[in-house]
Amino acid sequence: METGQTVTPIPLWNIVVIAAIAAGIQFGWALQLSLLTPYVQTLGVPHVWAAFIWLCGPISGLVVQPIVGYSSDRCTSRIGRRRPFIAAGACFVSVAVFMIGFAKDIGHRSGDSLQNPTKPRAVAIFVTGFWILDVANNMLQGPCRAFLADLSSNDHKRMRIANAWFSFFMAVGNVLGYAAGSFSGLHKLLPFTQTTACDVYCANLKTCFIIDIVFLLSITITAITTVKETPITRKEAGDEEDNEGRSSGRAFFAELVMAFKTLKKPMWFLLLVTCLNWMAWFPFLLYDTDWMGAEVYGGKVKGSASQQKLYDEGVRAGALGLMINSIVLAFASLGLEPVSRLIGGVKNMWGVVNLILAACLAATVWVTKVAEAWRGEHGPQILTPPPTSIKTSALALFGLLGIPLAVTFSIPFALASIYCSEEGGGQGLSLGVLNLSIVIPQMIISVISGPIDAAFGGGNLPAFVLGSILAAISALLAIFALPNPKTQLPLNSTGMAGAH
Repeated sequence: METGQTVTPIPLWNIVVIAAIAAGIQFGWALQLSLLTPYVQTLGVPHVWAAFIWLCGPISGLVVQPIVGYSSDRCTSRIGRRRPFIAAGACFVSVAVFMIGFAKDIGHRSGDSLQNPTKPRAVAIFVTGFWILDVANNMLQGPCRAFLADLSSNDHKRMRIANAWFSFFMAVGNVLGYAAGSFSGLHKLLPFTQTTACDVYCANLKTCFIIDIVFLLSITITAITTVKETPITRKEAGDEEDNEGRSSGRAFFAELVMAFKTLKKPMWFLLLVTCLNWMAWFPFLLYDTDWMGAEVYGGKVKGSASQQKLYDEGVRAGALGLMINSIVLAFASLGLEPVSRLIGGVKNMWGVVNLILAACLAATVWVTKVAEAWRGEHGPQILTPPPTSIKTSALALFGLLGIPLAVTFSIPFALASIYCSEEGGGQGLSLGVLNLSIVIPQMIISVISGPIDAAFGGGNLPAFVLGSILAAISALLAIFALPNPKTQLPLNSTGMAGAH
């Protein structure tokens, strides 16, 4: 049940300041995507098991974000209903990021041997920090989005402006995070980060996360101290429902079950297309920089010093590709609405860009084979980066993928709002239901991608090919099965509601 709140129209800068928190959130998320999968393997976690660690994002998105959002709707704190959750989320993110960055040092001081390729104490610290980080990200992101809705005072135009600013700052955070991840000398800013247990790659990651802590806390403190929030009463929070004998947790799950029972056909098709779309995306989002380091550059996480150096160069090139992807994402988001009108509506737009996604994922096989052929011609002892043509082709794929990613971040959420408006349902709950179709496929891919890769000889290509097939299926369903909405809202990228 959504609780209403009458809010006096406020200056636009308030919305901008709250939306800026997205830059801090996305800065850390970009670092996760670009650096953490390779880092996990340096701790001794096999590639096939790395995906299971990433299960935290979908699980926390499945459980934490809906519950936190529901709880913040009913929070009666004297400082407001959203700001306590935003402040707590930022603090937990900082603690988690510290644990991840210093996992090797803490593990070494706790007894991990430098000669042992597997460092169990460091792995335990890292996994604990990683799970706290994803829970905290969800704890921070949901109330932040809800606060923007509160500040918009149910004004649709102001809501679109708020979403546009949120999308803009997501792109800013992505670019900053990927830029930091691609710079190999960042640790020189903080020389103490390089230690006996923490090599240059680890020191760079540690430095990136320290910068993330300062950046996020600075933005969050500025936002929650300059933008005020009117507290709500217990009556406005809907606590009278307890008189019916139900706890707030039971009320939340009861509303969620009822939402599924009353879903109409358009929403079911939207959930199906969204589910397949995210199952296509997640393997690449999980292993893109590892693909650059291992398959394109030919490096190894646990090889000779030269092979490890080559792998690190590939990972940094992958971070550069993700930064290019974010720049394309930002510009593509601005052009979605006019382009969708030219090709017959948002469902056709979604179908077309999913075909682009399918083609790009399939093209990773071609780029990999060309790189392998080049190494074969020069002999297995070649330990230099691939030629410019191969690197350019790989980076071009990253850039092209920014176009379908812009649509993935916007159209499903816009369609959910449109269908919900046509059916007279609650917007918050409908987006919560949509979130389930995002996080559940992520959980499935996290479980099956590693074993699939191992079954086909290792590497990342089998999961990428599976993603290409699923993207093509989702494209056909979007074009031929998804109903045309009666009205179409302006499209603004609203971000990845369930990816962390």
